[in-house]
Amino acid sequence: QVQFVESGGGLARPGESLKLSCLASGTTFRLVTLGWYRQAPGKQRELVASITSGDVANYANFARGRFTISRDNVKNMVHLQMNTLKPEDTAVYYCNYGVRAAENSWGQGTQVTVSS
Repeated sequence: QVQFVESGGGLARPGESLKLSCLASGTTFRLVTLGWYRQAPGKQRELVASITSGDVANYANFARGRFTISRDNVKNMVHLQMNTLKPEDTAVYYCNYGVRAAENSWGQGTQVTVSS
């Protein structure tokens, strides 16, 4: 019954920034590791970044140094600040648990398109 709703995507030029947001409901939010995933058409979904209940962040190699994940346990939200965007970042971005994702809880995601 956990639900995730993503927002903040859009069109960006290479080198620009976007901030994604995710609102979670139906979970003991503060106790779980949260994550951002992305999926391009015809490709597997991949983990972009995760953040533990202790506020420890981990990043995929392509994200490290450019993206920052953060969480707000009061608002039940998780954010992904994406800087220095590249065309290869183009994908639909989703949030979920960062470990053992809830397979019945994937939301609509938010589209990120990076193009000149």
